[in-house]
Amino acid sequence: MTVESIGVPFDGYGRQGHQSRAAQVLRENGLSRVLHEHGTDSGDLDLPAFETSRGAQTGLLNEPALLEMTWQLSHRVCEVLGQGRFPLVVGGDCSLLLGVMKGVEEALGDAGLMFFDGHEDTMPLDVVEDGEAANCELGLLLGLTGRLLPQEIAKRLPIIHRSALAVLGTRDDDWRRRFNIGTLADWGVLTRPLEQLQPSPTTTAESAAEHLNGSASGWWLHIDLDVLDPQIFGAQGLPGYPDEPGGLTFDQLQEALTAAMSAGGCIGMSVTIYDPAQDPERTDAKNIASLIEGALTAR
Repeated sequence: MTVESIGVPFDGYGRQGHQSRAAQVLRENGLSRVLHEHGTDSGDLDLPAFETSRGAQTGLLNEPALLEMTWQLSHRVCEVLGQGRFPLVVGGDCSLLLGVMKGVEEALGDAGLMFFDGHEDTMPLDVVEDGEAANCELGLLLGLTGRLLPQEIAKRLPIIHRSALAVLGTRDDDWRRRFNIGTLADWGVLTRPLEQLQPSPTTTAESAAEHLNGSASGWWLHIDLDVLDPQIFGAQGLPGYPDEPGGLTFDQLQEALTAAMSAGGCIGMSVTIYDPAQDPERTDAKNIASLIEGALTAR
């Protein structure tokens, strides 16, 4: 299946540059070569000017670009899947899943999601302290939160069934405890936090893929790069704010992705949270391009 890349020039805090430049910098540091070998690059979404204030409809930062990204991605992902291609969505943050998974639903019906992330991302909208949509997208996609959303958005949710979700690599127990937010495991979601994933990435990822293949006709692979240890991958998070300690190495994440892809069933992939402003030597960019190449080769 031919790969078609979609760049997402979006920053969850409404900043110029930062995560909005991820796709372009990755192209310049190995991704273009990878795409030449595996498929094609359809360029970036065309998003409105960024805003650093909270929006009136959702209470989230950079609301106009967030909503436009959601609509465009749902259309583009649906279109690419309908043409029998493998969408590769690169850039931005985890909020892009709101558009991606709607596009998957429109193209294929119910589908699963394998979610690599340092966080469970289930904050209710009225609890998200910094206004970043990437803290709450799984809760919205599952229909666990979202009562504050306007009707034209809320009626599109939920999209994912909890039995068709696998969450791997999280390490945010202390952070969620501050807000009295429970774990998705209590809702019947397959969760494999960092302490379970790290010792055996291959076996854990294979088991997650087997679970998804048994509960859905196909599944999307999402990689939030903050599943990596910030001591190894520094170009994550918000400058000036501490990252949760611990996380995977690039080799461990590659091992897990290779095992998941080799198990079959993956219909598309997204890679998010890279901030080129924190990667002046572009070392992380080259490592990410290599990570993507390894995953695509294992399909």
